[in-house]
Amino acid sequence: MMSVLQRVKNARVDVGGETCGRIEQGLLVLVCAERGDSEAEADKLLAKLLKLRIFSDEQGKMNRSVQDVNGGLLLVSQFTLAADTASGNRPSFKQAAAPDEGRRLYDYLVEQARALHPVVQTGRFAADMQVHLVNDGPVTVPLRVAPRSLLPEEQG
Repeated sequence: MMSVLQRVKNARVDVGGETCGRIEQGLLVLVCAERGDSEAEADKLLAKLLKLRIFSDEQGKMNRSVQDVNGGLLLVSQFTLAADTASGNRPSFKQAAAPDEGRRLYDYLVEQARALHPVVQTGRFAADMQVHLVNDGPVTVPLRVAPRSLLPEEQG
């Protein structure tokens, strides 16, 4: 699974002029399931999201996690993270999971996040969303948990 996370002071997702997800301090996480992903990759991604130390401590060092600061998670599906722009000028999205599988894994990630973290909000899968945020820092981190089939030690 691929993600881009942003440390935010606040963020919200609107669909059709209505807010469907909103957090104050926390992480806005754009998430993309790739072909070959399973619940195992979703679990690893979530574990990393919850423990990643990118919030400042009293000395101003990035030493606290979203759990440490009681921050929110705003999980937003975004298949375009899988864009391949290597050839031509039109991105290919063939590495993104098929829509049904992408929805299943996104829903699984959200369900697991809600079981482990008190504040979890979402966008709406496959909707035309407008994402509003105040990036804190700015701090933006790409994070990928590769499907087992793509790990280097398993390639020939």
